[in-house]
Amino acid sequence: MLKLHGFAVSNYFNMVRMALMEKGAPFEIVETYPSQESAYLARSPLGKVPCLETGHGFLSETSVMLDYIEDVVPTPAFYPADPFRRAQVRQAIAMMELYIELPARRLYPGVFFGGSNSEATVAEVEPVLRKGMAGLKALLKCSPFVMGEQMTHADFFATFTFSLAGLVARKVYDWDLVAEVPGLGETLARLNARESARVINADMKAAMGAFQAQMARQRG
Repeated sequence: MLKLHGFAVSNYFNMVRMALMEKGAPFEIVETYPSQESAYLARSPLGKVPCLETGHGFLSETSVMLDYIEDVVPTPAFYPADPFRRAQVRQAIAMMELYIELPARRLYPGVFFGGSNSEATVAEVEPVLRKGMAGLKALLKCSPFVMGEQMTHADFFATFTFSLAGLVARKVYDWDLVAEVPGLGETLARLNARESARVINADMKAAMGAFQAQMARQRG
């Protein structure tokens, strides 16, 4: 049985968890936090979460795990059969990660963790987010899913990218980031109404307070 190592507040963990739940795949959750201890580095080479334990060993990096899950649990299919359309899904995932999730993450300290964000960081992040959203506007279909009629791994990535990046943009820039892509808000609402997302979001909410307090203590 697959074992997903991570914790409920990690959006990357939640992306993989949603994929497994939507697949109906049997899996176990092993609560795990990032670590630089040698035992964990043997499982996740950079010490990050999540990582996926398989019968052959461990995998890290969310996009890699999603591809592996698609290979070992092929139905329902969350990549299109057509090679070009499949590549477009991977393109959307890469764009969301590089130009939305990772830049927004730079502002987490001042939004979620009781710290502060420098004026320089705030100024640097905004144009990256705006450029990323302009690119996604040209790519995303949002009818009814992120990439069109078929649910794909881009939906799981979007669900837990924009839940946090949207809060960051609203808090820091007073900007409704999701509104930049027509239909994206409605698509995200549909995705968050699914049973898998409801369960994951409830677990995240329950764990968030303690996690924020822990981060604040570490920064103090």
